[in-house]
Amino acid sequence: MAKLFTHRLRVRYSECDQQGVVFNGHYLFYYDVALTELWREVIEAYASTVEGGADLVVAEARILYRLGARFDELLDIEMPITHLGTTSMIVRPVFKVGERLIAEGEVRHVFVDPATHSKKEMPTPVRAALRPYTSAG
Repeated sequence: MAKLFTHRLRVRYSECDQQGVVFNGHYLFYYDVALTELWREVIEAYASTVEGGADLVVAEARILYRLGARFDELLDIEMPITHLGTTSMIVRPVFKVGERLIAEGEVRHVFVDPATHSKKEMPTPVRAALRPYTSAG
């Protein structure tokens, strides 16, 4: 069974719209925060990866909204990694408040050279660190 990284954050008032729920655009921001924390915990500070010659860019993102998270709720972002390719990886984030499914999605990233922005192979240490968090999906 693969390890599952989960990041928890508290919904701030300014992130909610006139309907009293988190504005839809914030979910990708939340995802980015969770990915940064995953990187920090299992690999290194993200800046070190870039300094080492690899950057990660979003090639595709899709979010399905189920229910709205509300101000002051604790939102858990589960980060299952479902694919580690040669130059790419796929994460299928799941956003929950308690057992309530708030949103879910799929984000495909591509590794690039920070100087040229051309695709490059995923660094071996990154692959090794992420492998325990990878499941078929």
